[in-house]
Amino acid sequence: MHRPVLLVIAHGSRDPRHAATVHALVRRVRSLRPELRVETGFLDFAVPSVPGVLDSLAAEGVRDVVALPLLLTRAFHAKADIPAVLADADPRLRIRQADVLGPSPLLLAALERRLYEAGLTPADKSSTGVVLASAGSTDPEAIAVIAAIAREWRHTGWCAVRPAFASASLPRTEDAVRELLALGCERVAVAPYVLAPGFLPDRIARGAVEADVLADVLGPAPEVARVLLERYDAARVPMPAAVGA
Repeated sequence: MHRPVLLVIAHGSRDPRHAATVHALVRRVRSLRPELRVETGFLDFAVPSVPGVLDSLAAEGVRDVVALPLLLTRAFHAKADIPAVLADADPRLRIRQADVLGPSPLLLAALERRLYEAGLTPADKSSTGVVLASAGSTDPEAIAVIAAIAREWRHTGWCAVRPAFASASLPRTEDAVRELLALGCERVAVAPYVLAPGFLPDRIARGAVEADVLADVLGPAPEVARVLLERYDAARVPMPAAVGA
């Protein structure tokens, strides 16, 4: 059965930890589905670039590609940057842009995995307030999605869950931590809703100094890899006509 190539599109960062984490996640995706060809491209700061990968695939004779934004919300990159890059691809390529990763119950499971790895237990949920700390966005849709995820997560048994943002929006992580402490939660945990280390995740970490627990970024969590494959499967059938055709 013919399978389109999965092209994972990451934003990129000057921080080398970002690319290393993206590659670790892609390795996990490959381990879950060894028969699937998975390539990685970066929009900025790292190589290979998305246009470079697409050119190589076209020259090799590949015709079907699912381009998957390695993003948690549908903000500017998913709505503008990535479609523009794909529209400039070799017209021989039939490209379908998959949905962003979030929201997904699997991502909530990954967030809880990271909190438990940082020292919490399921028995701590009812007495622990959680800060859902995202990178932030100027896109109202993206902000609304983060707020909705926080409300949903609260219903799974946590004392309270508050959204926070490292840029572009308020509140900041430190403000949400203080709000939960004032609310009377016995402990406060910060759960970074980000995929890889970098400038904004470091800002989240600095804002978590008054918290009791700081979880790691989502990174190559198995649940994240499963979401990638879910988005790929949803996008690959049926394949549309070539971009720009």
